[in-house]
Amino acid sequence: MFLGEYEYRIDPKSRVPIPPKFRGEFRQGLVLARGVESCISLYPLAEFNRIAEMAAALPPTRSKSRDMARLLFATAFSSELDSQGRVALPQPLRLYADIKDTVVIAGANTLCELWDKESWEKKKASLGEQAWSIFESLEPSP
Repeated sequence: MFLGEYEYRIDPKSRVPIPPKFRGEFRQGLVLARGVESCISLYPLAEFNRIAEMAAALPPTRSKSRDMARLLFATAFSSELDSQGRVALPQPLRLYADIKDTVVIAGANTLCELWDKESWEKKKASLGEQAWSIFESLEPSP
């Protein structure tokens, strides 16, 4: 489970350190993909494989299934942590998330999200204002 938020500077080679407490989850590899909001989703390889299996079970005859697959897989990049626990951010994803020089890595349970610092501050403020409504509208799974 990924918890908390961590702020890092991006180095000149577009690499960002992964929080030390998270690195073990990425030993087998990782996948960087376009997040639903303007962020980069960082998945442990096993979690991304689980999502890929769920996507493969969707009917390919449905346009939403095909579009979801395009959004997820066409924008994804396989990677590994380097010896210092850093990951390089692919330029297309960095542009999509508008990540400049400071990134916030936010734990999101089974994945991490990488946000531009300013965008994360805005998102966090918005979530704070909507918290009661978000929790109140959730339904338990059957």
